[in-house]
This record gives sequence, structure tokens and C-alpha cells, in this order.
Amino acid sequence: MLPLLTDPWFYAAAIPAVILVGLSKGGFGGAVGFVGVPLMSLAISPVQAAAILLPILVLMDIVSLWSWRGVYDRALLGSMLPGSLAGIGAGWLTASLVTADMVRLIVGAAALVFVLRWVFQQLRHGAAHRAERNGVMAAFWGTVAGFTSFVAHVGGPPFQVYALPLRLDPKVLSGTAAIFFAVSNAVKLGPYFALGQFDTANLAASFALMPIAPLATLAGAWLVRRMRPEIFYPFTYATVALIAVKLLWDGAAQLF
Repeated sequence: MLPLLTDPWFYAAAIPAVILVGLSKGGFGGAVGFVGVPLMSLAISPVQAAAILLPILVLMDIVSLWSWRGVYDRALLGSMLPGSLAGIGAGWLTASLVTADMVRLIVGAAALVFVLRWVFQQLRHGAAHRAERNGVMAAFWGTVAGFTSFVAHVGGPPFQVYALPLRLDPKVLSGTAAIFFAVSNAVKLGPYFALGQFDTANLAASFALMPIAPLATLAGAWLVRRMRPEIFYPFTYATVALIAVKLLWDGAAQLF
């Protein structure tokens, strides 16, 4: 028996992490999903946590694609996915240089600015304000999402920085996010394998946690289908704000 599979502290951190990631995968577009690696890092290293989580993410993506089949924004995917693939490539090339703590600090800062910007817009324009589409910004944030997703599975906030202000129907946003991250995570499998992240211990831990993944993902989809936009968006922004502060705290504490 592998030591990790008999460690109760591993399960105490990993099971809540998988549940939260699954709920996010089910329809919240990554709103709380990027707590997975930081939460699992309470028991194991961030690098090992990311490796264990990736096969589980792929399984969740399959369930999420089925849950939101036929509901997506084709133009949004076309403008963001190429950038995501480029960001994954950049993450692979710089894997030995960039630490997970650096990514947490950068993503946390960007996400917090994004939420503060949204609050300002609500005060100035009201809840009905909708941002205009911008191909350059879509490509930029898609690239950032791909890069941060590769390093620490925190692609949700950069994706939301561009996608949330468009104020799509929550179901359309969820379906679009499902395809975006399904493609991104599938592409990440090759580089992770090349970097030697899928050893016996990590894969065994992934398989031990997989039964939780489909149930949590379906639960997330069930919740989003019953949420009105006026509840969905404030909830999502509030969640992003809380996690942004957590990422900033964790990144700064380790780096400084």
C-alpha cells in the first residue's frame, strides 16, 4: 500500500478540495475551483497536488461537458482558446522557473482588481451594465488563463476577468467555461506526462478520489440551473474576491 493512500490528513484536505472543484466545474466557471491545489497543499506539496488533481479535472470536464451539452458561446471560445493553448505552451517552457506561489500572487492581484472594477461599474452604471467584446483582450486573458492553469490549476479567475463582464446567461457561461477548460486540461496531460508528474503514487491517489468527482460536478450543474442571474453574478464575484485575497495572502507569505 502506498503511504499517501493511508494518510488521513491527505484525505482530510483532498476530499473537500475535490468537492469544491467539482461544484465549480459543474457550472460556476472556476469561481471556487482554484482552491483545489491550495487546499490539498495543506497535506502535500503544491506540485504533487496539481499532478494528482489533473486526471480528476479531466473526469470532471467530461461530466461537465455532458451536463452543459449544446449550450455555449462559439465566438467567446474562438477568441479565448487559441490564447489558452499558447499559455499552456509558455507554462511548459517555463515550468522550472515559475513557482506556484508566484502564480498565486499574480492571479490574486489581477482577480482582486477585476472585482473592484466590477463594484465600481455597479455603482456607476447599475447591474445592467454589459461590457463590449474585445478580441485582443480575449486573447490576452485566454493566454493568462492557460498559463496559470498549467502551473497551478488557477485558470478560472483570468477566464472570468474577460467572460463575466459580458453578462452572458449563466447557463451559456457555464457551458462555454466547460468547453474552454475541458480542452485546456486535455492539452495539459501531455506536458505533465513529459515532466514526469504522473508517477504511480500520484495516479493511485487520483483514482482513489475519482468517485467523488462526478457527483460533485453534477451537483454544481444542478445548482446553477436554479440560480437567477441577479443571484449568480454577485455570488460569483464575491467568491472570486474571497479567493483573490486568499491567493494574495498565500503567495506573499511564501515569497516575502
